Amino acid sequence: VTPWRPPVDDHFQQLARAQAGARPAGLGRRLVARLIDVLLMGVLVGAAAVPLGIKAIDHVGAKIDEAKLTGETVTVWLVDGTTGTYLGIVLAVLLVLGIGYEVLPTAKWGRTAGKKLCGIKVLNIESHDTPSFGEALRRWLVTTVLGLLVLGVVNVMWCLFDRPWRQCWHDKAAGTFVAGG
Repeated sequence: VTPWRPPVDDHFQQLARAQAGARPAGLGRRLVARLIDVLLMGVLVGAAAVPLGIKAIDHVGAKIDEAKLTGETVTVWLVDGTTGTYLGIVLAVLLVLGIGYEVLPTAKWGRTAGKKLCGIKVLNIESHDTPSFGEALRRWLVTTVLGLLVLGVVNVMWCLFDRPWRQCWHDKAAGTFVAGG
């Protein structure tokens, strides 16, 4: 006969830990995580954008110099086939890196590198599980589009006033919240 041993991890302790992890994360940790993620994405996208931006500036400068040589008043378009192509490449890099860096890790583990370093994760507000790929994509697209439209600050600041889940607009759009732990 083997002696009785208490379970190492009983059901009630698991539920208590799950409930504690489902509370909204602190605003300071969220801000630091967002800054880390923005910095990493900025470096990665900047690696593609800076060389293409330099090429675009040189291209427009050459067009202006060519227009000056004509001696007439000429309209020089800043966006043409060349600069438009460069812009399209930068946007494609942003899309691919955004899906690879933010969407896929959020859908798989509920966190990006910045969130992992800060000990927070994104959860579905209904199931308290990691968001689906569609929810993570929607969350990232809303964040990115609002950021490009300069409404990103209002989006991020919204969690200061939202209760009880402290959701930003991108969280509301995706049905997610950021949990501590």
